[in-house]
Amino acid sequence: METTTQIPPSETAVDAQLLDSLRLELRRGCLVVAVLAQLREEHYGYTLRKALADRGLAIEESTLYPLLRRLETQGLLSSQWREEDKRNKRFYRLSATGEATLAQLLAEWRGLNASLENILGPTER
Repeated sequence: METTTQIPPSETAVDAQLLDSLRLELRRGCLVVAVLAQLREEHYGYTLRKALADRGLAIEESTLYPLLRRLETQGLLSSQWREEDKRNKRFYRLSATGEATLAQLLAEWRGLNASLENILGPTER
């Protein structure tokens, strides 16, 4: 006769702090791909945030601007200061290295996504 072990509810509840940490980790990698993809067209910070949010991916300024600086330092973006509407704005665009990197990241993303779809199966999609 088979016996099943009942797990107390307290052990099956999702730890909110752990879930937040894992969600943040998952989101970080996605943000890099999203920002690179969006910067195939030139944007300054505000219009980039708006374009991402309009497509369902909200990002805080405190996350976006350090990410932009890091991506530029890594050679994936180029930027240029220009005056627009009587204000100086820093415009960002994907560099040639950024374009090549984005293509590789998208190929990796598609492969991972296909693998996850296979692992999850039709009932969890």
